[in-house]
Amino acid sequence: MNEESIIKIFSVDDHPLMHEGIAALINDEPDMRLVAEASNGSESLPVFRAARPDVTLMDLRLPDMSGIEAMINILKEFPAARIIILTMSEGDVEIRRALEAGARGYFLKTMPPKELIQVIRRVNKGKKYIPAEIAANLAEHLGEELLSIRETEVLRLVSDGNRNRDIAEKLFISEETVKVHVKHIMEKLAAGDRTEAVSIAIRRGIIQL
Repeated sequence: MNEESIIKIFSVDDHPLMHEGIAALINDEPDMRLVAEASNGSESLPVFRAARPDVTLMDLRLPDMSGIEAMINILKEFPAARIIILTMSEGDVEIRRALEAGARGYFLKTMPPKELIQVIRRVNKGKKYIPAEIAANLAEHLGEELLSIRETEVLRLVSDGNRNRDIAEKLFISEETVKVHVKHIMEKLAAGDRTEAVSIAIRRGIIQL
């Protein structure tokens, strides 16, 4: 096969098993080659710069930063980069964030591996890919007001078991302001109490434990 028609793949994942599985899957295809690997976000840009891949497979959860942050760093320098996010998460907020940041595809690690090959070919041709169940999840929350950065900070501290007074001290705001933030969080997430708010936020990818 002509070297120019080979799809060059770059994999960013901190799990050796995932690396091995992806390498075996890709190198089994005559029109694809795994040309580079990285195990964290900070490595991803210099490795991308050196390898110039056609398609990048980016794990959403990396040890030093989120895959979305790593992707944004690459896209700043290489706006045409075609990046597919690989994840176990079906959280709509995280997915929306990834797509808005420039992801060309979203692939769940629970999906059949062979499907990833089709997704790579599709993205390499300049098309986008979102699994049907993820698209349905996105549509379900379309038009809902997202939590602000401050509200997300407050909720993250709530999930760590902090009381309003502790949160106020940590964020240098009044306890009354914390109460207002918590009220807005509950309303936006349609949660009955703080525990339910945290549970909903984790499921939707607003915060991670």
